[in-house]
Amino acid sequence: MKLVYDIHDKPKFGANLIFALQQLLAIIAATLLVPMLVNGGQSTIVMDPSAALFGAGAGTLVYLLITRRRSPVFLGSSFAFISPLIGAAAFGFLGIIVGAVFAGLVYVAISVIIHFVGTGWVDKLLPPVIIGPTVALIGLSLSGSAINNLNNTAVSAENYNLIAILCGIVTFLVTVIASVKGSRTMKLIPFIIGILAGYALASVFTVIGTVAGIDYLKIVDYSAFSTLTLTNIIRLPELTFIQAIKEGGAFFDGASSIASLALLFVPVAFVVLAEHIADHKNLSTIIDRDLIKDPGLGKTVMGDGVGSIVGAIFGGCPNTTYGECVGCVAITGNASIYTITTTAIMAIVVSFFNPFVQFVNTIPSCVIGGICIALYGFIAVSGLKMIQAVDLGDNRNLFVVAAVLVPGIGGLSLNFGAVSITSIATALILGILTNAILGKEKK
Repeated sequence: MKLVYDIHDKPKFGANLIFALQQLLAIIAATLLVPMLVNGGQSTIVMDPSAALFGAGAGTLVYLLITRRRSPVFLGSSFAFISPLIGAAAFGFLGIIVGAVFAGLVYVAISVIIHFVGTGWVDKLLPPVIIGPTVALIGLSLSGSAINNLNNTAVSAENYNLIAILCGIVTFLVTVIASVKGSRTMKLIPFIIGILAGYALASVFTVIGTVAGIDYLKIVDYSAFSTLTLTNIIRLPELTFIQAIKEGGAFFDGASSIASLALLFVPVAFVVLAEHIADHKNLSTIIDRDLIKDPGLGKTVMGDGVGSIVGAIFGGCPNTTYGECVGCVAITGNASIYTITTTAIMAIVVSFFNPFVQFVNTIPSCVIGGICIALYGFIAVSGLKMIQAVDLGDNRNLFVVAAVLVPGIGGLSLNFGAVSITSIATALILGILTNAILGKEKK
């Protein structure tokens, strides 16, 4: 696609701040949600969402440094590690850090292997007939989350709300109109425009519902602002390593704890690696620059691994490349590394600014859902575009694509006790096996 800002293009300072804010809004909800879900799954410790935001920013800066600022990717809290994090919470904050180090070391080890054997195996192992449907699957698998947010049923099916759906659809349509028919400036910030439009409409309904005493119309929950006082406007995030020092390893039990944490995190790290490759392949097609070769898969994997370790030390959550970031780059045409760098710095800064974090918490899930329709849709379509290069008139290719899409969309996951292989990873493995069994495509 034609980029408005290429990787090394530098937008004007004021404009770049707005672009970075848009990227931040695209990734912040998911980044804050991971520690909240971990807290809901256990009661041993309490992870701070603001610290996770700090960790995401710090991890991204490390990633950008290792990749020599040639890959416009933001690292955010990984949903794949929610189950391991819940298990690691039994070992306290120190257990979470040790587990994240194990996951990061898997990436570091793979990076070293790539350094010696090269990346030619990536194209052989993951040709377009596999990577295309896998990228599409990443977007499609998130569609359920987008719709649950849109109709307000993410927490409970009883919360289904037609007014919420209306606000989400308006958010989506305003985003689309700004992106397609807006001015040059509007095309660069369609998500900010869409979120503001959806938030404003939801606020109107909320005011009417409050005045009329109709709970069904109360879409925005402003209760998050009730905790704000003059004394906590600036708030130090409860950074994980500080909590671990205070805790003193009270929940940690030496070698047995280390072995348990390795079993929790190492298998999942291999699963997330597949998504790492898929995200970078997808982004490569968007920016017309092969990131597998420059800066190189070895450096992107190393950056992701070390970034995850740094992110967890500060925020508790191992990081991963965010599809929301890739979608934002695709829709806006802004791949500037300056914007991603500013986004990372902004994430660190706003993690101290309590009013901003609380404002994000008041954005209705339906508005987030409307934005995600566009973001996840673009990821899915990017994968489908890769399949265009595949001859689907050949039954061999049809079966390989089917081996990825059907198990992935159907939610086929593999559970081995504490180890769980996600549906995306399972589908990818099945696609690779099918492709290997059928052999090379006949010319």
